[in-house]
Amino acid sequence: MGFEDVLAANEEYARGFALVGLSGRAARGLAVVTCMDSRIEPLTMLGLAPGDAKILRNAGARIDDGVLAALALAKERLGVTRAMVVAHTDCAAVQAGQEEILRADVEMLRSSPELADVEAGGFVYDVETGLLSRIC
Repeated sequence: MGFEDVLAANEEYARGFALVGLSGRAARGLAVVTCMDSRIEPLTMLGLAPGDAKILRNAGARIDDGVLAALALAKERLGVTRAMVVAHTDCAAVQAGQEEILRADVEMLRSSPELADVEAGGFVYDVETGLLSRIC
């Protein structure tokens, strides 16, 4: 199949490119750690626009050393003061114990010395309704 379809789409996108000059800082001070699932549209579901937040995606919206390092950088250099960890229903990566895993991951984020002053919360996004529920 190649990449011709996405390269053609990019050419069209670039013709009307409107994000020139946008700052690299998180305008709303927000970072969102969420799953790579294509049913999740982080900016749209939270009423955000490009430039409002830093978005980090991985399988299962998990917190690990790499995510902690990225969030520490985002706090230090990109204006992040709060972080949402957003898991979701019907996740292929985390099938059992999702809320317990989410709570543990948020606690890992909260206990990181580099992120001590970053407000953190854990949420679950329902892929059938679009609703977000706060877990911790």
